[in-house]
Amino acid sequence: MKLALKLALTLAFMALCLWLAFPRREDYAKLAQGLATIDWTYVWLFVPTAAVMHVFRAWRWEYLLRPLGAHVPFWRLFNVSSVGFMAILALPVRLGEFVRPYLVAEKGKLSMSAALGSVAVERTVDGLLVSLYLFVSFLFLQGPHAAEARAVAWAALGLFAAATAYLVIGVLWPEGTVRWTVRLTLLPRLAPRFADRVAAVCRGVILGFRSLRHLRHFLVFLAMSVVYWVANGLGMWVLARGFALDLSLDGAFAVMSVVAAAITLPNTPGLVGQFHAAGKFSLLLHLPAATVEGPGMAYIVTVHAAQAIWYIGLGLIGMVLTSVPFARVVRASKAAAAEADAGGGVAS
Repeated sequence: MKLALKLALTLAFMALCLWLAFPRREDYAKLAQGLATIDWTYVWLFVPTAAVMHVFRAWRWEYLLRPLGAHVPFWRLFNVSSVGFMAILALPVRLGEFVRPYLVAEKGKLSMSAALGSVAVERTVDGLLVSLYLFVSFLFLQGPHAAEARAVAWAALGLFAAATAYLVIGVLWPEGTVRWTVRLTLLPRLAPRFADRVAAVCRGVILGFRSLRHLRHFLVFLAMSVVYWVANGLGMWVLARGFALDLSLDGAFAVMSVVAAAITLPNTPGLVGQFHAAGKFSLLLHLPAATVEGPGMAYIVTVHAAQAIWYIGLGLIGMVLTSVPFARVVRASKAAAAEADAGGGVAS
């Protein structure tokens, strides 16, 4: 699919999400009123949780790269990750996912496809942790939207359980996984030469799954992931206090989990609309609709803005420290995505 078409579909999806979040004109007036009630003390209290979240989100990747033979110094990893996180937020259709692998790949040491495989492991573990929490939290939820919540919980758990199974199978039977993955695309019959290129890329990505073979490193990564997600949920709970919302700690973690699950889809630019629609849905499970439409949506907008400012700010600092201009990041992301779609050339 051409990039222009992807962008058009992404913008249409963003418009739909914004309509779901703010379906009526008066919703924007209620949002403005809610924002006027913010207690800025809690915004500043959010900063320490954001710092912990950012450090552990970046640092944990080292324990997926080590089994691949890559040894990236912490500050380089931190700066590269900061640029990568900013790119994920800023670039549509998840083009930003290619930035971190691109910036750490080294010829003869670490291929980009293997680095991309480690990112796939990271994303799958994150999705599984989030979906497990959603499953437990939503399974016993009561209220008018409880049925929809349970459907979301089962769907998220099924999706990431399947992804986890694929990772495990890829580690245990790499060549068999490559063969069946390519065979399921029907490319061996439709375009044999293209199928060979896809198989080469798939093989490189599955090499990145080797992180799962090193139990000690993986357990450290898992522990750091738990710290990252706990800091994330605590930050959202703290910000809720700034709008006097009667949102429990469990509710704040549920909001975080729904938003996290929603933004694993091909993302809108800056997560605009997507973040807000998911946040509104999750708040409606825990708060009255009248509260959600006013201070509740003001809270969601503030969470989104605070996280966006944090990631963009540290990303810009990271670009200065790594001497990587954003234009190069965008070009590299587009090129890497195009090569991955074409099935060749992602290995460095």
